[in-house]
Amino acid sequence: MCGRFSLTLSPEVFRAAFGYPEQPNFPPRYNIAPTQPVAIVTEREGERHFGLVRWGFLPGWVKDPKDFPLVINARGETLDSKATFKAALRRRRCVFLADGFYEWQRRGREKAPFLIRMRDEGPMPLAGLWETYTDRSGSEIDTAAIVTTDANGVLAAVHDRMPVILSREGVGAWLDVAAADHKDALGLVRPCPEDWLTMVPVSSRVNKVANDDPDLQTPLAAPEARPEPPAARKADTPRSSDEDEQGRLF
Repeated sequence: MCGRFSLTLSPEVFRAAFGYPEQPNFPPRYNIAPTQPVAIVTEREGERHFGLVRWGFLPGWVKDPKDFPLVINARGETLDSKATFKAALRRRRCVFLADGFYEWQRRGREKAPFLIRMRDEGPMPLAGLWETYTDRSGSEIDTAAIVTTDANGVLAAVHDRMPVILSREGVGAWLDVAAADHKDALGLVRPCPEDWLTMVPVSSRVNKVANDDPDLQTPLAAPEARPEPPAARKADTPRSSDEDEQGRLF
């Protein structure tokens, strides 16, 4: 799965990598969490665009978001069979802008965080799905989830799942919902090559969402395990509506 990630490279680096015309100016973020606004790339009529969405997918058919679990990840194996994702798979694929993500290795009641980045320390294109949700009052909010797959050999040491990381060619095929059959897009849902990635243990300070600074990504000599608080908020627990405002943290 993917429950935290980072976006620390400059806006110019991402704009050059993905080729959208917008010129957003966003600060580095070292500890992006569910329900926060996140940056994505979409494609419309052959042109890519930058956008901000809430990290937490809401399909259009949901009547009351309070009764629907917070969906931050979409299992690649069920994209074409689950009603939650079928329409988005065909018409609303996106790429999350990221340059790293965190995963935790559980050791009994303790867990130790690791940072995973591209070996060249460049952008890490994460496959996603997005949806615009309209509530009963007519208000709209754009939402998205990261697509996941089985872990590759690097990630398997700490977790059995990982986000789908796309190649440069894969980005184009994933975003092109007009030309690419969704069955072809499903062929991109697979673990990335092991030599693309590096993984290092980092401070358990990343466990707390309020911590958002460069020191979170300083490699440690050994994993730093900490007990998981019994009252820790789980990823599938809905947040209050005042945390769901688009663009609030940018």
